[in-house]
Amino acid sequence: MQYAIELFFNEEMEKELFHYAQRIAEEKLSTKYLEWKTRPHITLACFNDVDEKTCIERLTLFAQKQKKLPAYIGSLGMFTDTKTIFASPIMTSSMYQIQREIHDYLSDFDTRGWEWYLPDRWVPHCGIALMKEDDEEAYYKACDLVLREFEKINGKFAAIGLVKVSFPVEEIFTVELKGE
Repeated sequence: MQYAIELFFNEEMEKELFHYAQRIAEEKLSTKYLEWKTRPHITLACFNDVDEKTCIERLTLFAQKQKKLPAYIGSLGMFTDTKTIFASPIMTSSMYQIQREIHDYLSDFDTRGWEWYLPDRWVPHCGIALMKEDDEEAYYKACDLVLREFEKINGKFAAIGLVKVSFPVEEIFTVELKGE
């Protein structure tokens, strides 16, 4: 089974990001993001397999030491090979640090095949449309819609969680960041 460690936004920011996926669905361009039943997030790491109990224990300890981080979404992007539209965070040293630390905490889990989520290769993004299965015209219309409606978003990274990468996504464990 495949797993991901995800960094979640505060509730208000999550709603603002989710709005774009809802708009794409309202315009009947794609519902795939909604079908995955995932929350807006930034993926910090992906693993081919984890011991769930051990991972939950480590995430709990990790979250106790991590404070909430400022989150600022300032741009949009696309992975054209998968027709993914995403909101892109403005990178900070704190974001790079939390990603490196989570990899250190979970270094004994298998990351093979997930090179784009490793430190120094990471492309942080918050998916808002997953359109690989949709036709080209719908994809371009969704890109246009998001470009026209996009507004910069400020908030916080407030929680971290373990999810099972399945359809739909299964959120196994989430914990608030509690550090000082």
